[in-house]
Amino acid sequence: MHKYLTEFIGTLFLVLTIGLTLMSGSEFAPLAVGLALMVMVYAGGHRSGGHYNPAVSLAAVMAGALPKSQYLPYALSQIAGATVAALLVFIITGETFAPAPGGASTEAALLVEVLYTFALVYVVLNVAVSKRATGNAYHALAIGMTFTVALFAGGEISGGAFNPAVGVGPTIIDALMGAGSWSNLWLYLAGPLSGAALAAVLFGEQEKSV
Repeated sequence: MHKYLTEFIGTLFLVLTIGLTLMSGSEFAPLAVGLALMVMVYAGGHRSGGHYNPAVSLAAVMAGALPKSQYLPYALSQIAGATVAALLVFIITGETFAPAPGGASTEAALLVEVLYTFALVYVVLNVAVSKRATGNAYHALAIGMTFTVALFAGGEISGGAFNPAVGVGPTIIDALMGAGSWSNLWLYLAGPLSGAALAAVLFGEQEKSV
């Protein structure tokens, strides 16, 4: 239960930071979000692995770092945290938010979600899962900065989820409280989960060959 609570709390503060910095209009919002992920990974990594992302949890299952039986509780905890965070943003600001492509084609948005989730998960697996990186002190920094890079580079193209929980939670609140659309949700499920699976396959092959 402590692992699931950790995943709930970490995802909540990640998505709360996304929502509030988005509302602020700050050009440094991606940096704040990346730092939020970094500190939450440092805070919860020793308890739950500090995934805060169903795509990361999927890759952890594929890599043998998370039992299959724990995937659904992890994902539900993460989505619940994201949903509560989006509701808190609405309570605090009176506005809702949800990721959406920034004028790019659907194909381009999907590709960006796949590619940068691949990058994020590839880094997570190599710095936090690989036995060759056990005990390092930099894993959370590497993960947080990868997410920052993804947001700066691809956020305006795809909407910058790279995380199904970031897609699902805010979309639920946006649809219920702000009359938002469900039409983009599939992008933030298909893209991140596909990118994570590809990263896990590559990671597994690399681990075998070394």
